[in-house]
Amino acid sequence: MNPPEFTPSLDRYIGMGYIVGMPRRDAQPDSAELVLLSLLADGPQYGYALTKEATARSEGRVRLTPGVLYPLLKSLETQGLVVASWEEVKSGGAPEDAAGRKRKWYRLSPKGRRRLEQRIAAHRAYRAIIDAFIGPADAGQEDGAR
Repeated sequence: MNPPEFTPSLDRYIGMGYIVGMPRRDAQPDSAELVLLSLLADGPQYGYALTKEATARSEGRVRLTPGVLYPLLKSLETQGLVVASWEEVKSGGAPEDAAGRKRKWYRLSPKGRRRLEQRIAAHRAYRAIIDAFIGPADAGQEDGAR
């Protein structure tokens, strides 16, 4: 019998129940959902603004591509976590009677706010487990290793 393949992630072991004390579903929250819900907690935004804000806040380390962003927004909307509405937008030089293009705005619902709180708590619990092994990051250590 071959030994199990090494994986740098503990997700597999948490999901299999080897690491207890955390609900399996929330063992490591979906990062894109957590980022998106956090951005929408600041107020209503449209898709392109969400991608720009995620990139800016993460100093370019997080990029919500359209292939990730829009299916996730649709899923969150279907679950009732996000409410969407349409707005007509006209370019600055367009005549007043010209039709504008439509822009879809997204805002967090009360159910979405509760989900965000759950995701934050789950993320912090997961981080606390990992910090028990590697120690919390401090100003003097960039990599957080002991």
